[in-house]
Amino acid sequence: MSKRQKHWLLGLGTLVVLVIVALIGASLYFYNLTVARGKKSFIGAPTVLKTSDPLYTQKHWFQTAHKYRWTEKAADAHFKLVADYVPAAKATKKTVVLVHGFASSKEQMGGYAGLFHQLGYNVLVPDDRAQGQSGGQAMSYGYFESRDYLKWINQVIARQGKQSQIVLFGVSMGGATTMMASGQKTPTQLKAYIEDCGYTTADAEIRYQAKQMYNLPYWPMVPLTSAVTKLKAGFSFKQADALSAVKKNHKPMLFIHGGADTFVPTKMVYQVYRADAGPKQLLVVPGAKHAASYSHSPKTYAAKVKAFLAEYVK
Repeated sequence: MSKRQKHWLLGLGTLVVLVIVALIGASLYFYNLTVARGKKSFIGAPTVLKTSDPLYTQKHWFQTAHKYRWTEKAADAHFKLVADYVPAAKATKKTVVLVHGFASSKEQMGGYAGLFHQLGYNVLVPDDRAQGQSGGQAMSYGYFESRDYLKWINQVIARQGKQSQIVLFGVSMGGATTMMASGQKTPTQLKAYIEDCGYTTADAEIRYQAKQMYNLPYWPMVPLTSAVTKLKAGFSFKQADALSAVKKNHKPMLFIHGGADTFVPTKMVYQVYRADAGPKQLLVVPGAKHAASYSHSPKTYAAKVKAFLAEYVK
């Protein structure tokens, strides 16, 4: 081998090493951005509640309501999860468990909490793992959270008795979590699900956002970040799969989505709705953006939720 060839091979080897190092560094960056606990730069700060907010009454009620602190142990680990519980104005065995979205917290679920309070439900609002006041260092896009929420549901039953009637309601990542829970073995007291703007799979959503936000192709960053996630957090993006879960569901589910949702594209709701094996209803709110169907059309949204639940929670 000539001296020139040796230099060429050395240069090529150095380039390959640099590319590998760069890809590992980038995948770790995107892991911290999408999975690890911490503030997300692309998520805006919560806005101050104003009287002009169409859900002001519901949100203000939740801000000022007396809350009881509940705790639970994570499904796969020893860290603590935290929730706020608000009993209904009139004693009841009907309880809704609310599931918030990505980079959010229980405090951001006031509008929905207020809605269910108006419908006469006890309201339990946990902080997801690695968010809010709950422990943990990694979100799992519904994969582990769905198991956490089944533990919350079992705690409701333990506290309120076998006559409990429970609804699981989630928004965005919470909607996907709700769907993932529906594919598991659930207690008979869990009567119905409502999912609002959840994605089909974490892999599909992150693929979509990589293109939308960073103009990145699927390969290599999404699979590499998923591989890092598997090593560090114990799940891959493809395992966070709501689409497969609803195929196993046989309980009633209401699917809601904004017709102008460009964060979790509206087409995803039709995919999960068609796949669901149980009794199902669909509400697509024209003109509503991501996680804004309720604030966009409060009367339509509330009426649909009320009518759906009246069929399955007595």
